[in-house]
Amino acid sequence: MYTPKPAYPTVVHATAANQITEFFSKQPVVSAVLLTCSCARGQATADSCLDMAILVAPDTTAAARNALATTWQRYHAATPIFAELQQVGRFSHVDLSFIDGQFDAAKHHHGWTTGADAFELEVGNYLAYSAPLWERDASYAQLKATWLPYYPESLRRERLSMVRTYCLNNLAHIPLYVERGLYFQAFRRLYDAFGEFLQAFFIARCIYPIAYDKWIQEQICDILQLPDLYAQLPPLFELHPFASAAIAHKGAALTELLEQYASADQWVPNKA
Repeated sequence: MYTPKPAYPTVVHATAANQITEFFSKQPVVSAVLLTCSCARGQATADSCLDMAILVAPDTTAAARNALATTWQRYHAATPIFAELQQVGRFSHVDLSFIDGQFDAAKHHHGWTTGADAFELEVGNYLAYSAPLWERDASYAQLKATWLPYYPESLRRERLSMVRTYCLNNLAHIPLYVERGLYFQAFRRLYDAFGEFLQAFFIARCIYPIAYDKWIQEQICDILQLPDLYAQLPPLFELHPFASAAIAHKGAALTELLEQYASADQWVPNKA
């Protein structure tokens, strides 16, 4: 189980988070205020967003949620600290989302050309890697007890099989596109397959991911303690010359990693 180590990169980030917490703690439909993403893990810089999640009860009506969002937008526009936050770094601002804790894999579309879906990312960032700043009741704790350390084994097997199918499909297309000189499409397939490889890899280990396109070293080396695997990942995207069979060779290498680290028969028992 990961233990978040929240830290703010600037005093302005911290002040903004405090004001957000104070504001939402006064809203009756709010169950908890969560710090998420890089600030929650102590990895943020002055340029980082202040990522927050507001947990509301599942039975909160659409009208009540819309009213809450409208009230927040007015408060955000009228409160100086949020304008100050936007001046701290190039991309620093509040990135706030409302959640009800109803995580459903069926709501996350995973197609032949979409790349990895966000189901495990959603659960991981809102529960496994978040830090509660305020709680009205036990809703957040109950969600963590339900979804951590991982979701049910039957769903995990189903998800791993599905992700592998899409990953292998992307990998199978790479040499065909290379033969036709469609190098940019071949690269797109390689990139999408890489995200699906990471998705399958984490599912096979009953570990929620943080992201599939950033924080890769933190996840593989620090959380999973697999530096030897990480050393094999950056070279997958070192392509020279680009318009060559090099992309097909990288696809073949990624296929080998998929079978080594996330094969269909390497089931890791779910301890949930």
